[in-house]
Amino acid sequence: MTPRPPLPPFTEETARQKVQAAEDAWNTCDPERVAGAYSEDSVWRNRHEFVTGRAEIIEFLRRKWSRELDYALRKDMWAFHGNRIAVRFQYESHDASGQWYRSYGNELWEFDADGFMKRREASINDVPIAESGRRIFGPRPEAERGQSFPLR
Repeated sequence: MTPRPPLPPFTEETARQKVQAAEDAWNTCDPERVAGAYSEDSVWRNRHEFVTGRAEIIEFLRRKWSRELDYALRKDMWAFHGNRIAVRFQYESHDASGQWYRSYGNELWEFDADGFMKRREASINDVPIAESGRRIFGPRPEAERGQSFPLR
């Protein structure tokens, strides 16, 4: 399998690159593209669900984006060490009824030597918001890359 740089052990620069690449991929809402960053045997905990392997990741993401409409995400590196990165994130989406949500979360990532994520643990909370309260619109503009986002 071809390595997926940047590779661990991470520096601050390469950890930030990995986080931005993940944000960019997730904002495509393309399950196959996103799943390509994970090892074949990757294990996830996402909220209350446990997922193992790329095929399950793809199915999980298809279900996710069929109900989380107009999904737009921001990730921020919190910490890194060796082959691990901790991330905080926020995303906004709406359901089929038109109710908007801002979802707040933290992720713990662990990578294999080839740069594929082999473990992902995500804790996420959803807060209903008015459409007028939105602040995340599509992928992050180039001028905003590297910027943090507010807690609320």
